[in-house]
Amino acid sequence: MSYADRKLFRHGRPHRIIAGAVHYFRIHPGQWQDRIDRLVAMGVNTLDTYIAWNFHQPSKGEPADFTGWRDVARFITLAGSAGLDVIVRPGPYICAEWDNGGFPSWAISDPEMVLRSCDPLFTSAVGAWFDELLPVLAPLQAAQGGPVIAVQIENEYGSYGDDAEYLRWNRKALKDRGITELLFTADGGTDYFLDGGSLPDTWATATLGSRGEEAYAVWERRRPGEPFFNVEFWNGWFDHWGENHHTRSAQEATAEVKKILDLDGSICLYMAHGGTNFGLAAGANHDGAIQPTVTSYDSDAPIAEDGKLTEKFYAMRKEFFAAAGRELTPVPAHLTSASAVVPACTFALKPGTTLLDFARAGEPVRSIKPLSFETLGLDRGLVHYTATTMLPVGESDVKIRGLHDRAYVWVDGSYAGVLHDGDGHNGLKVSGAGVKAVLEILVENQGRINYGPLFGQGKGILDGVLINQRYIFHWEQRAINLELPLARLLTVGAASEGPDEGLRGPGYFHGELVIAEPADTHLTLPGFGKGMVWVNGFLLGRYWEVGPQITLYVPGPLLRAGANTVTVLELEHAGNHAELLEAPSLGAIGVTHVEDLG
Repeated sequence: MSYADRKLFRHGRPHRIIAGAVHYFRIHPGQWQDRIDRLVAMGVNTLDTYIAWNFHQPSKGEPADFTGWRDVARFITLAGSAGLDVIVRPGPYICAEWDNGGFPSWAISDPEMVLRSCDPLFTSAVGAWFDELLPVLAPLQAAQGGPVIAVQIENEYGSYGDDAEYLRWNRKALKDRGITELLFTADGGTDYFLDGGSLPDTWATATLGSRGEEAYAVWERRRPGEPFFNVEFWNGWFDHWGENHHTRSAQEATAEVKKILDLDGSICLYMAHGGTNFGLAAGANHDGAIQPTVTSYDSDAPIAEDGKLTEKFYAMRKEFFAAAGRELTPVPAHLTSASAVVPACTFALKPGTTLLDFARAGEPVRSIKPLSFETLGLDRGLVHYTATTMLPVGESDVKIRGLHDRAYVWVDGSYAGVLHDGDGHNGLKVSGAGVKAVLEILVENQGRINYGPLFGQGKGILDGVLINQRYIFHWEQRAINLELPLARLLTVGAASEGPDEGLRGPGYFHGELVIAEPADTHLTLPGFGKGMVWVNGFLLGRYWEVGPQITLYVPGPLLRAGANTVTVLELEHAGNHAELLEAPSLGAIGVTHVEDLG
């Protein structure tokens, strides 16, 4: 693919990219083909995907994994076999509302490293990753008979920094490792973002959700000769815990798309199909306090989280077919017929190991100051901190400086309350008797920041814990990696398994779900507060009663005919059963306004 005089060319003929973003890491591999088929039916000619480094190489010292769910070459090949071109966005920074913007925490935890810059500490780490990734991608390029027609340099760099030398390094790193297809940068649709993120001799593309004509005019002035490509058109939006569920009307979103198509621009829907932030993969933003992203990445996309075709799908399809000069034929019947779902039902959840017994059971690491997740070698999960200190007579404040993100506090085994990164420095009132007491703090990483100047921030207790103004020293820490196989996790604290049925505080809960045939379903946990849930040993994701998300999507391939196990780790308060629903419930709706997406 090439361009000249504001026109794209494919095999020497005028071309327009009509694309949809779909992320392999957010879709069960048993459903890759189905979601690609639905994308094709919408009328696009190109699939766009990020590559998430931490999905392939979560642990330091281990080679990157490109097998099974992580077989990105297979995903790209499936798209090509379906007749689609593919755009690959390898970052290394991807944002994407994905944990840590796609970076493994171990790769960027050196405090001396200058992130997303030409600092050799950073480029050395990225270069080693590219050494593993790009040999997988290079054979898939169009020049070698594959579907990959373009590759992105970094991602929205103009929103973060101004190190053009780093962007040039990134471009050279791709070329040196065999990338020969068209390279491009992607930034917001204004002069400000172009100033920081574009290169004078590399195609610049735009990310925006509105005001496309204004961005087109900026490109006409700033990037003469380059075709306009809205590489991320935000036709929906994602949710944070504690907000309303974001939606954007099909009519409004499609009208904005039509404006770009009428200008002869290319476009990519972000997202065409959002999928799910399975496990602990959801990232977070920060606005005075952390804003963790929910487990669902439905994003009000044309193809819903469970694959359903929405009103927005049909509205976009009509515009895409018209722009390509194609007759609007019916959608294939197998894609429009109702998908099989597990019938709605309720099943019991019985208590097992208590939260404190579980948290206390691991081998401790001792230190003078509390240690961060990074120092303990933990990416995601929980850290249990314990210290013994003198509590003054009467009320005192337990203060946590540099808390990231949420801390549950106990004094001598009695629950004292919860702190988070926005109020940890203010403290929590506790009562003392002028004698020594055992202080326990369980810190949850709610998702690493994926966007903005706080990207790369550490987790845990970063500065220290005080009683009033006095630091507490000498700590024990137990790192709890919730992404270990569930069987290994549940051996911890097994001696306390099965407390009295009436005790339903925080801890593990177990249930058996019996179904006739595997199919999609939607899981909800009435009465439970906050935690994580596993289905047949697979960590499905986080839940939280603050919403907006009420149900968790369970893909059919995770289930089996007969008995299925459901395991819950509850951090706050528990119910006594789970429910399966036949349709999702993503919470109270808040309309996303077009002016917020420019």
